[in-house]
Amino acid sequence: MVVSMLSGVSALLAQAPTTQELADKLALDSQILSEQFYYYTVVIMWLIHVGFMSYEAGAGRRKNVMATAMKNILTIAVVTPTFYYFGWWIYGCFNTGIIPFKPSDFANSVHASEVAMANFCSTTYPWAANLGPNLNDHISGVFWAAFLLFSWTTASILSGALIERVRLSAYLVLGSILGSVIWILDASWGWSAYGFLNMRYGFHDSIAGLVVHGVAGAFTLGVLLNLGPRIGKYTRDGLARTFRPHNLHLTLMGLMLIFTGFYAFYAACLVIQSTTLPGWGTIYLNPTTLSSITFSITIGFAAGFTGGYFASRGDPFWTLSGGLAGVISVSAGADIYAPTMVYLIAMFGGALAVYAGGFIENKLRIDDAVGAVAVHGVCGFWSPLAVGLFAAGYPTGLNNVPSSLTGQLYGMMVFLPLGFFGGYIPSWIMKKVNLLRVPPEVELEGLDHAEFQADFYPEFARPPEVIIEPDGTEVPSAPILLEGYRDLVTTNGDGGARAGPGARV
Repeated sequence: MVVSMLSGVSALLAQAPTTQELADKLALDSQILSEQFYYYTVVIMWLIHVGFMSYEAGAGRRKNVMATAMKNILTIAVVTPTFYYFGWWIYGCFNTGIIPFKPSDFANSVHASEVAMANFCSTTYPWAANLGPNLNDHISGVFWAAFLLFSWTTASILSGALIERVRLSAYLVLGSILGSVIWILDASWGWSAYGFLNMRYGFHDSIAGLVVHGVAGAFTLGVLLNLGPRIGKYTRDGLARTFRPHNLHLTLMGLMLIFTGFYAFYAACLVIQSTTLPGWGTIYLNPTTLSSITFSITIGFAAGFTGGYFASRGDPFWTLSGGLAGVISVSAGADIYAPTMVYLIAMFGGALAVYAGGFIENKLRIDDAVGAVAVHGVCGFWSPLAVGLFAAGYPTGLNNVPSSLTGQLYGMMVFLPLGFFGGYIPSWIMKKVNLLRVPPEVELEGLDHAEFQADFYPEFARPPEVIIEPDGTEVPSAPILLEGYRDLVTTNGDGGARAGPGARV
């Protein structure tokens, strides 16, 4: 009997997996877990773009609602292929600066980080085996898709600011430049495990406060300077009028959808390391947890709402926009801030967006239709600055370089001109050849009628369009718009819509 028991145990041991087989199974489980995680973050991040579409359509006037919605849909149509064919390559092969490197440049390197960087670069070419069906690769497709959704977000930030007067073709070109070149280039430098800004200077922007939002805001500012304000936006004395939103409820609902999608946005900024404690890493591969960023995003929204509410004296639009500004404000340090610090930084950011929005509209006379430059641009730059002021010394990147105010400022100084001139130069060229802005007659009639020859609310009578004067008086818009049209035509001589920032039209 003893002999038979021993033979049974021996048979069981013979069937037991080896140590290597167990390691392979564990690695496969970890890869499939990561694959599922990123896949579902991509699905939920679609809500961000549903939100942007609703947000912008509600903020515009009725005569432009479908053109605004179509612009958001076509963002996906143009940014996706451009990001696939060269945007992802930019992310993988520009980590060392403005000139791309080849994987062979580091073939004989003795530094493991340089070898890893070269290996990653080799997987980002559009013809690489990883960028298509591959039974040996569970990560490349979903990781690429997560970054693609970030690219859509940058273009959507631009989209809202330009509504009601930009040519669709011009926007799509600019959105592709921003989504597939400018933002992903700055991500290669400062939001990658191998980027020179974090490897050398400890630049810390864990959830892309500056890399996504700040750079998109700077790009948008450059475009707005060439696009000019909507007809009738400013009086002849330079005072700002207000266009009544088509549907403020739709705008607020859109913002809430964006907030929901932001939980997935935050999560997709992390790297799962399920076989290594603590199980999660930042984009720089420094340890963190999903709980850490959950504290930051939730408290950031609450504090941003508070700051926006008090700074705007209860204005619904700026209260909700303050929540978005608050989250952006804490994004750079979301992995390391204590909750109380999150609350203070985010509440300041929510108020900052309100005051910056008023300054941009009333003092600089820049017509940003949805406050994108204030919310995303200003607060996007405040985000890494706050890390330098309040969280310096945290080791960042594979080299564990301590974050510092100097390193944060350096990153800001690199990204500001990259974003601003990235938007200003191509939009200036389009302006010069009269391809940036729709003709003034189209702007007055409404883009829906010009593009679709239809009223998309035929079941409802169209109320007279009104405009709010600087003193708060609500008046019919027709006389003001016609006066602005005559001034614009007289100024330009040829009827071209080339009004610059602050033009009194």
